[in-house]
Amino acid sequence: MLSCSTPYKNQRYRDLKLECREEKKLFEDPEFPAADKSLFYQKAPPGEVEWKRPKELCADPRLFVEGISAHDLNQGTLGNCWFVAACSCLALKPDLWTKVIPDWKEQEWDPRHPEKYAGIFHFRFWIFGEWLDVVVDDRLPTINGELVYCHSKLRNEFWSALLEKAYAKLSLCYESLDGGNTADAVVDFTGALAESIDLEKGRYSAQLPAKARLFEDLLKAYDRGGVVSCSIKVRTCAAFTRETRTPGGLVKGHAYSVTAVRKVRLGRGVLALLKPERLPMIRLRNPWGKTEWNGPWSDSSEEWKKVGNMEREAMGITVADDGEFWMEFDDWCEHFTDVDVCRVVNTSLLSLRKTWSEAVRFGSWSKHADALRNRSGGCVNYRRTFLQNPQYVFDVVKEEDEVLISLQQRDMKLHRPVGQGDNLTIGFALFKVELNREFRMHNIVTQQNVATSAYVNSRTVFMRKTLPEGRYVIIPSTFEPNALGDFMIRIYTDVASHCRELVLDKPRMGCASWLLGYPKAVTQIYVHGAEGLENQDVTDGADPYVIIACEGHRVKSTVQHDTLEPLFDTRAIFYRKKPRKPIIVQIWNRNVIQDQFMGQAILEASLKDSDEPQTLRLQKREQESAEAMLGTISVKVVTSRQLTDM
Repeated sequence: MLSCSTPYKNQRYRDLKLECREEKKLFEDPEFPAADKSLFYQKAPPGEVEWKRPKELCADPRLFVEGISAHDLNQGTLGNCWFVAACSCLALKPDLWTKVIPDWKEQEWDPRHPEKYAGIFHFRFWIFGEWLDVVVDDRLPTINGELVYCHSKLRNEFWSALLEKAYAKLSLCYESLDGGNTADAVVDFTGALAESIDLEKGRYSAQLPAKARLFEDLLKAYDRGGVVSCSIKVRTCAAFTRETRTPGGLVKGHAYSVTAVRKVRLGRGVLALLKPERLPMIRLRNPWGKTEWNGPWSDSSEEWKKVGNMEREAMGITVADDGEFWMEFDDWCEHFTDVDVCRVVNTSLLSLRKTWSEAVRFGSWSKHADALRNRSGGCVNYRRTFLQNPQYVFDVVKEEDEVLISLQQRDMKLHRPVGQGDNLTIGFALFKVELNREFRMHNIVTQQNVATSAYVNSRTVFMRKTLPEGRYVIIPSTFEPNALGDFMIRIYTDVASHCRELVLDKPRMGCASWLLGYPKAVTQIYVHGAEGLENQDVTDGADPYVIIACEGHRVKSTVQHDTLEPLFDTRAIFYRKKPRKPIIVQIWNRNVIQDQFMGQAILEASLKDSDEPQTLRLQKREQESAEAMLGTISVKVVTSRQLTDM
């Protein structure tokens, strides 16, 4: 994946570095110059800024000093605690940060060969589905000889300052990083899936089963390479309430990185080994590098006497105001309000862990006067225009499958300098549709709205949903109609979902249509279920399924096991060239040797038919006597001559 990264602004790191070496000069980036426009668009830094190279700030500059650590970096004068928190999380995951900082050994200063140094670095970010390779020079903004923005605790370590500069370049200037979301930065570092959890709305502090499930979920996500961050909501919009301390020492409106999730063993000596009591705990880091939690399990609290020396050593307990601290999970759920979980989804076929099948699609919300070509219809509240949005169909081919869906809009930070940096309010609706749906939905007739995400003005909206076998259409939208923007949708399933965009409104009319005919009507059929079916085996049951047949096309439901009252919940849609030819719905019993016919209903499906649900007595096949068979079937049939009615 990384070998396919695209040079940002067409700047190729190795070519530029070689050119600088040959000309014996240090790189100066023309795309992100050492000038005010790279610093701010509105609010200037608090002092006179001088751009200096690391060699002008210390005698022995290094990219890393004794490796990389979450303790390396501290927030500067920007309000970008979210970015610094993401960097702290990144530093804990070697398999992640080595993607963001490629060839780090080759990029490191070499004091034995100073002539090789060219003042150029490069970093990689996953931006809107693509890895970008971003080049920067080493000139950093300083005031009075001190770095203005993100910096390491050690004066001669520069990885965090250079990484921040590369990220600022993507957003046109440093000030564009003032205010953001930790999960967005983590996604840009990793390509992970971001899930936001509202701890208050979920009532995790009061609901013990939900709290236990959340801890296990966070523990699993963290242990599998995921990144977790959290914050406390600001209750009012007043500026003085942001980044103010709670009585427990926590800071409101401030991003904390989670640096460990652990079940801590309580007790000392042999008793702790024989009958261990384990306490769910979580370790956090304040990007300021100071200001810690002062409640139970804070650095010097009495609670630590309950933990043996070996366990404390394994946990890396330190008593220092370094911004890192432990909390009991119960306290964490009570004091924090929001958590972002970024999961690195495993799509490798060469893995012992669970792997996912990934589908990635790109689209746009665009405006057009023609309703059939408009793609900015707003959310489902706008019934007249909602189905004008882009539509994507996918299949769940297992009996049941957990599906992960991520809708991400293009990052808006780079538009902040021109006053247009706000995210759109986005979300999506998910429908279970006809098993043979191939064209866009134009009306919601029998399709089932199985889920609707929250609509939020964040960059990403995430949903995790367990779905039964069937075909589904996902409709991403903005909340209001006529809002324009680009989006990326990612769908993860256990088995390939064959996700694709529905582009056509109806079947194409081609040259062959004059010979073979063209549809004159469209019919949608919903088979709800059946009752009172005849026993088919010794256990007084059956394994029924339904087949819907029309003009040589068939749709088959899943098998319902051991029941005489199956719930089929099956839909089909047919574009009919011969509307007078009936549609046949048959019920069959699945058998090892040969399936058994259990009855059928013949549907005229004409324009005169009622579109209300109806219950029909099952009949024998046409070549047999017209006697009724045991059982009834519940169906709904809707027919129209307008092919874009459904």
